[in-house]
Amino acid sequence: MTLWLVLPIILGLFTANQFYIVKRLRVNLEIRVPTVRLIGAEGEQLGIMSRDAAMVLASESGLDLAEVAPNVNPPVCKILDYGKYQYHQKKVEMKHRRMQRKAEIKGIRIGFKIGDHDLEIKANQAQKFLKEGNSVKVTLLFRGREAAYKDLGLAKMMKFYDGVKDFGKMEDNPKKQGNAMLMVITPKNN
Repeated sequence: MTLWLVLPIILGLFTANQFYIVKRLRVNLEIRVPTVRLIGAEGEQLGIMSRDAAMVLASESGLDLAEVAPNVNPPVCKILDYGKYQYHQKKVEMKHRRMQRKAEIKGIRIGFKIGDHDLEIKANQAQKFLKEGNSVKVTLLFRGREAAYKDLGLAKMMKFYDGVKDFGKMEDNPKKQGNAMLMVITPKNN
């Protein structure tokens, strides 16, 4: 890790969870190419000129010269306030992190002898999970001799699926694993 990334954490200026990675541009004297294509502070094209002339224009306006596209020939530089640019990039990154939501797998357990009304309530709960964008793992538990009636358990699972099929789709047919039958339902919009 480079020193400019680690030093603020060592000095205690930032804690590790406050430190965001911002796209680092070459600024002012860090730009080493002799000629650049210059874009002004308002976005106007100023043309191809020497790096020194571009630095003079930037310093006259009280702003920084930043290399925004280093891989083209000649590299594109822009006159901007670098501190304001970093602040804006940090805000954009924080917004993206907030918008990023991890989908969860919610679990619903039903019994072999569950009544129709109870099954309907569990289906409504699963609909709520599916509307939120989460997957639902439905587990039908068999106790004792109930395990011999796999076909009745499958019918119960399909009845449950009929209650949520408008909101989600079955990933795979229900499978029996030990004393349970499992089924995973994913949201339809995914």
